[in-house]
Amino acid sequence: MRAVVCTEPGTLERIEVPPPDPVPGMVAVDIKAIGICGTDFHIFKGLHPFLEYPRIMGHELSGVVAEGARGDALKPGTPVVINPYFSCGTCIACRKGKTNCCATLKVLGVHIDGGMCERILVPEENLYPAGDLNLRDAAMIEFLAIGAHAVRRSDLEPGARVLVVGAGPIGLGTAAFARLAGGEVTVMDVSSRRLAAVRDTLGFGQTIEAGESALAEVDRLTGGDRYDLVFDATGNARAMERSFDFIASGGGIVMVGVLKASITFDDPEFHRRELTIRATRNATRQDFETVMSAVAGSHIPMDAINTHRDHLDALPDAMPAWLASDDPPIKAIVTL
Repeated sequence: MRAVVCTEPGTLERIEVPPPDPVPGMVAVDIKAIGICGTDFHIFKGLHPFLEYPRIMGHELSGVVAEGARGDALKPGTPVVINPYFSCGTCIACRKGKTNCCATLKVLGVHIDGGMCERILVPEENLYPAGDLNLRDAAMIEFLAIGAHAVRRSDLEPGARVLVVGAGPIGLGTAAFARLAGGEVTVMDVSSRRLAAVRDTLGFGQTIEAGESALAEVDRLTGGDRYDLVFDATGNARAMERSFDFIASGGGIVMVGVLKASITFDDPEFHRRELTIRATRNATRQDFETVMSAVAGSHIPMDAINTHRDHLDALPDAMPAWLASDDPPIKAIVTL
């Protein structure tokens, strides 16, 4: 079967691999759509902290059940959303219901080969019937679930002033669910073009261009109070450290982005303002279901988010072009 593999940083190749053999408890799924994530770009550029090459990427996935499931809910031909996080079910995190940060978590396309191919095997419990969602939208549920999980982790209260730093796909998903939770959301990014899209297409009225004057603009917009909650979705060390400056006294920050580096913050200032810092990782079934409901209810502008499309066979040429573009994707979808 066809597949695309990242053999080393900067190199994607079209290859043929054997189809997977049946495994008890696993369901064969024919992949139909793949979302291209910042994680995939990090893998391609050699910046992901948890990866070995070569790797078949692809964890934002939708498909159709081919064989191996039990019962009518996942009968052959059923369109499905794929949860790419394979948890052990027995570690301390799993016993607490936090399967998203399982001690031995394996993520499709990161720790094990993923869905940039025609067929994969998935544990039955990781498949969610897509219902009336089309397969393109079903492939975008996972990245939106990361934002939904980050918002759930934050304990956001309606009316809270919220700043989302980073207007990439994960940041925009976080902003969307912070808004749905009742937050007054401002989006910050280095790209004025991306911020224009945030305002004009996605309907976020308040934006701030990151740079030397960003803190002054934060103070202007908040009357000097700054933000109750800051979500940093940049995956950039300097930006993540700067995000602490934007938090109100008594407020908190949620680190949504991850990078292969250390970050630091000013400890006396951290204590003076009694700040709260949280990490957030992946998502759980609850978050997937939250997103599926929001998309089904037309609360998320999926057409606006999906800015680029291509076919799997074209990906070795398309991905470098997207990275080099002055207008990179908000969300690219690759189809089979």
